[in-house]
This record gives sequence, structure tokens and C-alpha cells, in this order.
Amino acid sequence: MSNKPRDLGRIEAAGTPFQIGYRLGKQGLESVHRHLLSSNIWQQVILQAKARNVQQMSLMVQEQFPRIWEELEGLAEGLELPLEHVVAWNSRGDLLASVPDGCTTVALPGANPVVAHNEDGLPFFRGACFVADVRPDDGPAYSSFCYPGSIPGHTFAITETGMVQTVNNLRLIDAPLGIPRMVVGRAMLGCCCIESVIDMLKTVPTCGGFHVLLGQRDPKSGMRLVSIEFGAGALETHEISTPFAHANHALLLERSQIMTASSRDRQKRAQDLVSENRALPLAILRDTGGHGLPIRRDQPTDPDNENTLATGVFEFCEDKVKWTIYDTLSDDSFYTNR
Repeated sequence: MSNKPRDLGRIEAAGTPFQIGYRLGKQGLESVHRHLLSSNIWQQVILQAKARNVQQMSLMVQEQFPRIWEELEGLAEGLELPLEHVVAWNSRGDLLASVPDGCTTVALPGANPVVAHNEDGLPFFRGACFVADVRPDDGPAYSSFCYPGSIPGHTFAITETGMVQTVNNLRLIDAPLGIPRMVVGRAMLGCCCIESVIDMLKTVPTCGGFHVLLGQRDPKSGMRLVSIEFGAGALETHEISTPFAHANHALLLERSQIMTASSRDRQKRAQDLVSENRALPLAILRDTGGHGLPIRRDQPTDPDNENTLATGVFEFCEDKVKWTIYDTLSDDSFYTNR
């Protein structure tokens, strides 16, 4: 790694759920108080913090995922904010149909499959996001891209079991009350394999929607790449065997949704590019060509108020997953192996 200034930090968090949440909260404290609390999206979300649906979702999380609830308690303590505000913020995609959480994912099957992901979020978080290497006292260790003020599990991550997770926002309309989608995403990181994730999703009453791409090479079942769309109590899974791309609207899930112009344009452009011979995932995710709005998002006037804050590239080799995180447009990067 060079000595150039970086957009991403890196931290370690370990121990109980509360201790992990507290560490994540302390890391995001300054940026949340400096930028997030005065933003329009924060104000929209916390207006609902004491609403009955937030209280009901909180009870559901406490009952079904008590350890994640403890992590939220620790996060609130570390952020020095009221717990109900932090819970509402981590339910933002369930409370509002459209929030500024973008992203594009591409997957290229083959002998050494590759999954790559642009993490697009609020521009004022550039320079404040971080990679957390987390070692829970119960469950697999993992490394995840993290936003200040949010629990892991809704961006991109890799677990010690070799499971890669990338997540895209779906803007579902009138989703019924259920477990917040970010809690569901966090629960996935505690699963040992893809099948365990799918089994969990079959039983959890989901509220807001996500697209999740999971990849894992298993000694018994072999290599799997699985596209999952869930939300509003529905679930669709698809085994990926051909070049694949996904932006921010559901492709299979039959639920009412908002499709923004950016999501529409990125979906078409990314799908066209992955279908070309010798497609390079990093080049696709850095693409600014084509008609309409670009895949790589750096415009201050982006209509969804989102910019690309990092790109993760995961290559499934025979005996390990090689992963690289780019936080700028240069080839200088974070890099490690599992």
C-alpha cells in the first residue's frame, strides 16, 4: 500500500455484540455528528423514530435477533445518540421507499469466478467510511465495508468461511411490517454457507428489500454464485451461470417498486458490458460511457444523491478468495487474502 491519502480507514472490532457495536459507533461518531445529523435524509428518518411501526420492528428484532439488537445498542452508545434514532436510521430503507443507498454488482462465472461491486452512497461520507475486520465471540469472523452510523451487512463483505456478500438497495413500495432489511443483511454474515442464508430467508418476515449476491466455493457442493432478491415478505433466488449484473431494482421479485433513471441506465450498461468477451469487472464498474447515467458515479449532481465510495473485487481461486478494495480511481488498493 502506498503512502497516498486514502478515502477508507480500517479498524478491528471484537468481542460481544455490544462491544462490536460500540467500536463501530466510536469510529463513525465524528462524521455522523458533523455531516449526517444535519442532512435531510436523517431528519426524514428520525421523524419516524417513535412511530408505532419502528417500535414494533424493534420488538421483532429483539425477539428474533437478540444479538443484533445488542449490537445496535452498542452502536448507539458509541455514536452518543438515542437508541431509537439509531434503530430508525438502520431501518431507513424500510421506513422510506427511496433512500440514497445505490450500488452496482457484476458477476463473471468461470474457472475462477469474480464478483465485483460498486458501493454508492451519500457523497458526504467520502473519507469517513471504513473497512471493519470483525471477530465476534459467537459466529464467523468477517471483513466488511462500513458506513458511519450503520451496522455491517448491507454493503460488501467476506466471511472466514469464504462466503462473499454484496448488497444492492431495492426501492420497494408499501412493504408490510417486518424485520428491517439491514438486520437481515447483518444476520447473513453469521451464516456459515449460502444454503443457511436461504433457509433463514424462508422463515424471516422481511420488510424493505435488498438484492444480495452470495458467492462461495464449498468442498462438497462446489462453486456457487446465487442472486437473491428479498423484501415485502417475498423471496426469489437464482443460480448464476452466465455473466450477470444487478443495479437497484428487482429483476425477478414481483413487488411494487421505484426504478430510478440511474438504476435503469446502470443495469442496461452493466449487463451489456458483462456480456462482452474478455469483460473486466473493474473496468465495468469504472465505466462512464454509454447512453444515460454512468455506472461509476462521481457527479455532484447525481439525481439519486449517490457517489461511488469504494469498489470491491473478489476472485474465487482454487484454495482461497483473493479480494481487493479500491477506494479511489487509482490502482493503489487495500488488499488481503482469505
